[in-house]
Amino acid sequence: MPHTVVDSPIGPLTLVGADGALTGVYMDRQRYRPEPETFGDRDDVPFTEAARQLEEYFAGTRTRFDLPLAPVGTPFQRQVWEALQAIPYGQTVSYGQLADRLGRPAAARAVGFANGHNPISIIVPCHRVVGSNGDLTGYGGGLERKRRLLDFERSVSGGRP
Repeated sequence: MPHTVVDSPIGPLTLVGADGALTGVYMDRQRYRPEPETFGDRDDVPFTEAARQLEEYFAGTRTRFDLPLAPVGTPFQRQVWEALQAIPYGQTVSYGQLADRLGRPAAARAVGFANGHNPISIIVPCHRVVGSNGDLTGYGGGLERKRRLLDFERSVSGGRP
């Protein structure tokens, strides 16, 4: 399982992959970040396209990613992570709204847990999920990063806070 590290406006991002697919995008000091020893050898080559798309995202020219993803998680977690990718760029939904979209209206806490364990940050946009009143709540990369990502997307998309 190779990995690489790319610079970004929110700090270094560690990209991890297996069998040609991205399995992780981790920020430094991210909650639930695996131990670095599990990332394997550094090899920038398999991540050229992912690095390019992340660069375009941070330049404000990319609003959707087109990469093979292979996050490791339970079936429910993978269902939540799939639903995260349907949240439009520059917009947010609440944990309850996401649970409703999954047909599990009583599962807001479980959705929050799965969201917090998303291994592919930014590309699988867990930062677009907020509390029921719109407040920024929990983010594995820290609330300041969440705020920066949301503000950035809103400024690019012309959306309102």
